[in-house]
Amino acid sequence: MILKAPSEIDIVKASSTKINTVDFENLAFGNTFTDHMLICDFKEGKWQKPIIKPYEPFMIDPSAKVFHYGQAIFEGMKAYKDEKDEVWLFRPDQNLDRFNKSALRMAMPEVPETIFLGGLNTLLDMERDWVKKGLGNSLYIRPFMIAIGSGVIAQPSTQYRFMIILSPARSYYSGEVKVIIAEHYSRAANGGIGAAKAAGNYSAQFYPQKLAQEQGFQQIIWTDDATHTKLEEAGTMNVFFRINDVLYTAPTSERILDGVTRKSLIELAKREGIKVEVRSVLVEELVAAAKDGTLKEIFGAGTAAVVNPIVGFQFKEDYFELPKLEHSFALDLKDKLTKIQYKMAEDTFGWTVKV
Repeated sequence: MILKAPSEIDIVKASSTKINTVDFENLAFGNTFTDHMLICDFKEGKWQKPIIKPYEPFMIDPSAKVFHYGQAIFEGMKAYKDEKDEVWLFRPDQNLDRFNKSALRMAMPEVPETIFLGGLNTLLDMERDWVKKGLGNSLYIRPFMIAIGSGVIAQPSTQYRFMIILSPARSYYSGEVKVIIAEHYSRAANGGIGAAKAAGNYSAQFYPQKLAQEQGFQQIIWTDDATHTKLEEAGTMNVFFRINDVLYTAPTSERILDGVTRKSLIELAKREGIKVEVRSVLVEELVAAAKDGTLKEIFGAGTAAVVNPIVGFQFKEDYFELPKLEHSFALDLKDKLTKIQYKMAEDTFGWTVKV
């Protein structure tokens, strides 16, 4: 895959760089941003010329529909630098595809590949010094789109703003993660927007997560909205369960996000000879496996952490600690996937794309 720059793009360079003021050894995730950002507006039924300009706040009308009706979507991606100082993306076509599926679900215009991927390529080329070498270092990429049309009538906007901002990141480590299985609250519902990376999906999770944290848990394993018997996602991540030597994960649906890391781990596990079953896993199955000792691992999968092992879970009044393993599928798959991303291992899948 070749990333093609937009045929027309305006570039306004920052008068100075702030890169020398950044402590790259002590980065809080998502708090530091690079010198430039990309902006492209949609108005009068078409996309305008994209511009790359210095990272800065911008003015927006108080009646902009993003504030009142929540038309906002985003993606999460990363850029990596190999030992030859070359910068790479990981399956960016999948992020573009999912972004535009989110846009359609939220009644927003699709973003052309030349603006999304081509504009990103130009932006990354300008900011490549912000991508640091070394396993664990990366540049987090946040493409997003908001409705900027004014007026508080309840209907879709006619004007939108697509943007890309970049944030240097270190290895994401959240410590030991204990989860509670949801019995009342749901992440998403049938017919809803759970499969879209819509901003409102995440704000709706904050209150149940706050309640879980007050009980001593870091995250929630979400269950289906209708019966609360099917295990679906863990926090903001897709979730995998290892029972004996089989990996299980829920199928994607209009409730479950089609995670790029999730689908990559499935393909990688199959290549490594690990049996994978994509099907609904029931809460009662998980509890039974924990009781009889066949439950070996639970882990979340997503862009920020790649793989996040879970050390234990609670359901109703019972807490189950997971065993400490010499050979962890989660950690082995994470190691193999990250080495592909950093070009430290052969990419037999053709997933990596050079900037």
